[in-house]
Amino acid sequence: MKFWVVLCLALLWFELHGGDCQQVKRRKDTGENRIRPGGKRVKLRQPKPKDVGGKGQSLLTQVLDKGRFLRLGQSTTLTPGKNMELRCKGNSIGWSYPAYLDTFNDSRLSIKQSDKYSQLILTSPSAADTGPYSCWVIVCDGTDCEKDHERSYDSYIYFTDKDNLFVPSAIHFEIVYLRPDRSAVLPCRVTDPQAKVSLHREVPAEEILTNETLVTYDPTKGFVFQSPTKDRQGVFYCKAVAKSTPQISIKYQLLYVEVPSGPPFVSLHSSPESLRGGDNLNVTCTVLGEPDVDVSFMWSYPGQDLRPVHIQTSWRLVNRGMGHTTRLTHSVLTVEDMETIDFGAYVCKAKNPNGETVVRINIQ
Repeated sequence: MKFWVVLCLALLWFELHGGDCQQVKRRKDTGENRIRPGGKRVKLRQPKPKDVGGKGQSLLTQVLDKGRFLRLGQSTTLTPGKNMELRCKGNSIGWSYPAYLDTFNDSRLSIKQSDKYSQLILTSPSAADTGPYSCWVIVCDGTDCEKDHERSYDSYIYFTDKDNLFVPSAIHFEIVYLRPDRSAVLPCRVTDPQAKVSLHREVPAEEILTNETLVTYDPTKGFVFQSPTKDRQGVFYCKAVAKSTPQISIKYQLLYVEVPSGPPFVSLHSSPESLRGGDNLNVTCTVLGEPDVDVSFMWSYPGQDLRPVHIQTSWRLVNRGMGHTTRLTHSVLTVEDMETIDFGAYVCKAKNPNGETVVRINIQ
């Protein structure tokens, strides 16, 4: 009898201690309380990630009410009519903002520089003020100063106005030139980045669909024609829809350009072909070039500084077959009542941003 009692107790003891041995002890995860050798419990903390400020997020801020500041991201939406104050840290700061504010010398815009930051204030902003705003640090080496591109910060600011879904324009009809070697932009920018915008041709009436290769849309630029062709010519407009009634943009005349970029292509001729003393002389300098590229002229002639002459410059757009559009510019030098001193070499120098061309003709 005692034997069976001892055997049962032995089996019970083995079962209890054997089960404990088979249990797997749970490891304490990092962050749980642990006991140091000194007996004190400490709580391990995960290291905090370092704040990494991206471009445009560190120096450019908007001043809010009650001394609060907001870092501006790539785009910001503000309400028209409420004064805007931007700040950029640094003791020498440069600014960029929509160009028309400079064009019209707008008194609503002011910039002040203090020891630690620069301040840009725009009072009573409107939908027309929508556009890119940026600041940068200016670094100087003696008298030579330049923009620090590594510390340049920008934000595209929308002044959303339900009555003006498109950024207002000073003109009601704009010409856009299409060139085969570069993209073209139809600049119907919006004041609400959430607005749905579509592109339409007047004749034949149709909507131009966007895609990833031929036509794309960017609310900060407008519709972009990646590889323009002459079949894109015509009158176009944009339509925007937000929460209110759809709105129509100004109209855009798209013209295809034939002449490639480069120095002026110049020709020179005179009339009449035969001259004698007392006749009037016209020397015409003609440039065929890009429609939106201005050309300037300089003349030299035999009686220069001794005889009065009349110089008149004019230009017009012309179509040259297959729908190509070019700009024809004339500069006409007129000499009245020719004298012996007026016979000789007449030189015309035509210049544009891409270079200059000099031509001459001898009048005998």
